[in-house]
Amino acid sequence: MTQTDAAASADVLKRVNRQASAQRGPIKRFINVPVLIAVVLLIIYGAIVIWSASLTMPEASFPRHLLGIGLGAVLGAVCWRQDFRGLANITTPLLVLDVLVIFSPYIPGLSYNAMGMTGWIRFPFINLTFQPVELAKIITVFVIAAYGAQYNGKIDSVRDYVKLCGMLAIPFGAIILADDLGSGLVVFFSGAVIIMMSGPKKEWVLSTIAIIIGMVAVLLAADSVVDSLLGQDVLLRQYQINRLLVFIDPTADTTGSGYNLMQSLIAVGSGGFFGKGIGAASQAGEGFLPEAHTDFVFALLCEEFGFIGALILLSLFALLIFSTIRIAFRASSLYLKLVAVGIVGIWMFQLLENVGMCIGLMPITGIPLPFISFGSSSMLMQMANVGIVQSIWRLRNKAA
Repeated sequence: MTQTDAAASADVLKRVNRQASAQRGPIKRFINVPVLIAVVLLIIYGAIVIWSASLTMPEASFPRHLLGIGLGAVLGAVCWRQDFRGLANITTPLLVLDVLVIFSPYIPGLSYNAMGMTGWIRFPFINLTFQPVELAKIITVFVIAAYGAQYNGKIDSVRDYVKLCGMLAIPFGAIILADDLGSGLVVFFSGAVIIMMSGPKKEWVLSTIAIIIGMVAVLLAADSVVDSLLGQDVLLRQYQINRLLVFIDPTADTTGSGYNLMQSLIAVGSGGFFGKGIGAASQAGEGFLPEAHTDFVFALLCEEFGFIGALILLSLFALLIFSTIRIAFRASSLYLKLVAVGIVGIWMFQLLENVGMCIGLMPITGIPLPFISFGSSSMLMQMANVGIVQSIWRLRNKAA
């Protein structure tokens, strides 16, 4: 075969490949089907759980849950149509916006107190409330991804690595000052995933982990001393200390700080292999399990649907997470790659923390289970995350 014939054959092969790609239809080229399937099934699953909770819990308003899903779907569609690559060039304004969003619940006229906590804002005239820290989680992902992408996949100096960690410390510290340790940990974990994917040396990462462990140990050791000297909680709140103690020994205070965990363990265990069925969760239905529709929704799910129900839930999350990781690998833009892995970090940490605290493997925090827990703020932002992931898939062949 001559070189001319070989070139002609190559051209024919390219045309065939392009035609085959076009025949797959616009859906697979613009929407990642596995992510869409996983999210739709998770939302349906969560709607069933919240509907069952609403049968015995007035605060679990099913119409409000559906409203959150509807608004979230609209927001997700809007995000899907956006090109977020331009955000990589406005890091400082994004960081300032991130801090402002975190402290917005303390702005007079916007602040709204819910369950004894100042973490919400109420929009004037429309009487809707929102938890701004959920938005801050996404903004932080964009910020840290933008800083990380500047190093083109390899961080050469310790100074640059420390600078990148310092950028993450700003929103993390702001959330801690706003007295929301759980959300702070979500931001820290997702940002740390982005930093590790930005190309630092392994010894730097290991040294950072060792330093963090040492700082936490010193903080716990100094907490009681500082509090006794100043006469008030400064470093850690007493309820946070109690949660850590209960995590170490769940039987230490079964009628006080350990009550929620013990009731959660009972709910999970009583579900057995196939569960008790929809609306038959006695722990939640009879009021023994607090916050069964929000923080401890996994325990409610296990009581109603058993081990099989939990396995289905984890399988759907596995499909969502691994499909998003695949999207990250396929993206041509390093910035969008890092944004995708940051969103994976949000989903992974919230899943592990919510499930872990319900079965005694993680300390109790007020972190919702994505797509399942009752709460419009969380649902809106999780659907926005899905829209962002789908946007990255749509733009996967376009470099920054």
